[in-house]
Amino acid sequence: MKSPDYWAAACRALSRGDPVMAKLIRAHPGSSLKSRGNAFETLLRAIVGQQISVKAADAVWARVCAATPIKPEIISTLSVDALRTCGLSRMKAEYAIDLAAHFAEGRIRPRRWARMADEEIIAELVDVRGIGRWTAEMFLIFHLLRPNVWPVDDLGLLKAVSLHYENGGKVTPSSAKAQGERWQPWRTVATWYLWRSLDPMVVAY
Repeated sequence: MKSPDYWAAACRALSRGDPVMAKLIRAHPGSSLKSRGNAFETLLRAIVGQQISVKAADAVWARVCAATPIKPEIISTLSVDALRTCGLSRMKAEYAIDLAAHFAEGRIRPRRWARMADEEIIAELVDVRGIGRWTAEMFLIFHLLRPNVWPVDDLGLLKAVSLHYENGGKVTPSSAKAQGERWQPWRTVATWYLWRSLDPMVVAY
């Protein structure tokens, strides 16, 4: 799995002048954000895992992998019923086929992403049924390793900002947006350590 080449520099920058963030970073030495898999597989797994437990998502994913190659040109041709036999709901099966069609037809072209801004990629991804802004932001963080993503609709992030910076007071997405300005241009790294303060398990998508 790939780690970001900016990680050490970002940690140094975030630690300067922010003793709270410095403490969070020191609490998790030797670990960092990592990316694995390919773009289509990562997004398909995100759809499979929506609104169900990790254990259930893993079981459904295993059945999908046993039933078909995880290739957009193949999944885009499957019927909804074929995917439902793997444990997907009708809606998720439709989402999976729509995602595959976006890749197979070139409406999503990963090779362009290196030249695209974060918001441009988000706009491209949310055109897929079943992918909202939060899922697109998770993709920017965990797959593309973009350094400055600040997902203010993430409940875990809001909880961590409240705990460490607001003495448990209410933090809204709009107030979190203002809070995040202090961590430019390394807001992804700040997000990762704030998440880790609530859950020490390292997540990789």
